[in-house]
Amino acid sequence: MYGILNGLRVIEASSFVASPSAGLYLAQLGAEVIRVDTIGGGPDYNRWPKSNEGVSFYWEGLNKGKKSITVNIGTDQGKSLLQDLACAPGENGGILLTNFPQTGFLSYKTLAEKRADIIVARVMGQSNGGPALDYTVNCALGYPLMTGPQSLLGDEPVNHVLPAWDLLAGAYAAFSLLAADKHRAATGEGGEYKIPLTDIGVTAMANMGQLAEVLYQDGNRSRHGNELYGAFGKDFKTADGKRMMIMAITSRQWRGLLSVLEIEQQISEIESTRGVTFAKDEGVRYQHCDALYPLIESRVCLRQAAELQSALDAVGGCWGEYQTMREAADDEDLVKNNPIFTEIKNPSDFTYPTPGSALTITDHKRGTAIVAPHLGQHSESVLQSVLGMDRDRVSDLVSQGVVGESIL
Repeated sequence: MYGILNGLRVIEASSFVASPSAGLYLAQLGAEVIRVDTIGGGPDYNRWPKSNEGVSFYWEGLNKGKKSITVNIGTDQGKSLLQDLACAPGENGGILLTNFPQTGFLSYKTLAEKRADIIVARVMGQSNGGPALDYTVNCALGYPLMTGPQSLLGDEPVNHVLPAWDLLAGAYAAFSLLAADKHRAATGEGGEYKIPLTDIGVTAMANMGQLAEVLYQDGNRSRHGNELYGAFGKDFKTADGKRMMIMAITSRQWRGLLSVLEIEQQISEIESTRGVTFAKDEGVRYQHCDALYPLIESRVCLRQAAELQSALDAVGGCWGEYQTMREAADDEDLVKNNPIFTEIKNPSDFTYPTPGSALTITDHKRGTAIVAPHLGQHSESVLQSVLGMDRDRVSDLVSQGVVGESIL
């Protein structure tokens, strides 16, 4: 946790990955992020993975460091209460992060009537307001037909398990919200900032040159399995059965790899035969991987993984060893000795390494991670501090079923 966003208040009405991850990033930098859920929890409150007791690790992971209030938004009074929270006065208030529909009681027009300079960062599925999830965006972009081994039929898709577009949209939403806040401070103008998953996906595809690629060649890229497209990189198996991803993007990495494997002479012969040089251009290495990969495989398979890794490190090589996620959880560098993590008990009653911000700020002390709240934990304190309600008024709302109490 850092405190560089102290004083900024964000009301978050959201669920699933993209919008909650935006709130998570802001909270980890010190913003007061108040997540508003329906009483009993929203549609992601019980999502897998879960503990044996049924507590969602997913929910507590994406809501660390936030405050929680529960409201019955099925009632007019509950809807009005959420609007009031989003539009509460103050230069650091009036900010809503949501993936609710752009029409209805949280529409920008409705909220702007209550506070003219309100900022709404709205994560959406499609830009036209239609629904979309990470997997439906990914399949439409064509990536599952580029993923997987070369032996697969061309029309057999392979989905990956990382919700990349959700996570990118979350980061983009957080960035957009801070840009909006800066703009409001300079001009006094609020606004609605829309972040559709489809636009996040298609612009990323275009920004990496892939849109131009398929249009230029009037065809699709073929599958390359575990081989890196356009550069040198592939998984290789060592003598002790370990699998390593070995890459050589830069000239230094390439020279180091040849030195460690002692194949400078063989590479020189390939270059002479084919009339090319591999020293500077990663694309040339890719074009001639039919000759390079078998040679390097023949050397890697003779080496023990630990010894090879140490030798590559000594020359600035680039590699990664394949391991399971369970092995990653025990990795000294990734988790166990990583200052990003704090070993703390979470709402699930399970103590495990809990990450704070992925950001490292030089000369700023990194605070410990803050766990997710219990559902509705801050209902009373938020209504008192943000809307100025007294305890009796809050108690009335609880007794009427408009506001939920903490679930501990």
